[in-house]
Amino acid sequence: MTYLEHIGKYFIMLGRVFKKPQRAGVFREALMKEIDDLGLKSIGIIMFISFFIGGVIALQTALNLDSPFIPDSLIGFAAKRSIILEFAPTFCCIILAGKVGSYITSSIGTMRVTEQIDALDVMGINSISHLVLPKLIATVFFYPFLIILAMFLGIFGGWIAGVLSGLFAGTDYITGIQTDFKPFLIVYAMIKTFVFSFLIATVPSYHGYYVKGGSIAVGRASTQAVVWTTILIVIANYILTQLLLT
Repeated sequence: MTYLEHIGKYFIMLGRVFKKPQRAGVFREALMKEIDDLGLKSIGIIMFISFFIGGVIALQTALNLDSPFIPDSLIGFAAKRSIILEFAPTFCCIILAGKVGSYITSSIGTMRVTEQIDALDVMGINSISHLVLPKLIATVFFYPFLIILAMFLGIFGGWIAGVLSGLFAGTDYITGIQTDFKPFLIVYAMIKTFVFSFLIATVPSYHGYYVKGGSIAVGRASTQAVVWTTILIVIANYILTQLLLT
C-alpha cells in the first residue's frame, strides 16, 4: 500500500470517528476509562522527566554562559524559554507518543485480530467512533494539563538544580523567569499540544484498526505507530513554529 493510500484511509477513518456515536452513558464510561489509561497513568513519568530535564537545562545553560559579562538572570530566562517553547510541549508529547501510542495500537490491534471489531460492526455499532473518539477527546483535553505541569516542574527543577549546585543564585533565576514574559508563548505551546495530542490519539488508532495478521503483526504495527507519530509530531512542530512565531 502506498503512502497516498494510507493518507486517504487515515482521513476516511477521521470522517467516521465523528459519525454515529454510541449512547451517552456508554460514551461517558469509555471516556473516563481513557482519561485514566492515557492521561492519569502518564502523570508520573511526565513529572519525573520534567523535573530532572529542567534541572539539566538550567545547569547546561549556566555552564555555557559562564562569563562575568553575562548576568545570571539570563540563565532563568533561557531555561524558561527552552522549557515553554520546546521541552514541555514537544519533548513530552514525543514521550507520550511512545508510551501511549504503543498502548493504543496494541489494544485496538488485538481487538482486530481477535475479531472483536468485526463483532461490533455486525451489531451495527460504529466501531471506529466507539474505539477512537473517547481516546481522542481524552488526549486533546487532558494533555494540556500535563504539559502545563511539565512546564512548572521543569522550571522548578532548574531552580532546585541551581540552588543545590551553587552555580547561580535562586533569586537571579527567578528574576530571569520574570523577565520579558510573553503570554503568547503559553498559547503557542498549548496550540502545539492540541495538535500533537490529536496525532497521538489518531495515528496509533489507525495502525491498530487496520492491522492484518496475528500477534506479530500487532507488535509490528505498534512500532510503526510510534515511529510515524513521532515523525508527524516533528513535522507539525516545524510547520506550527513557522506559522506562529515567524
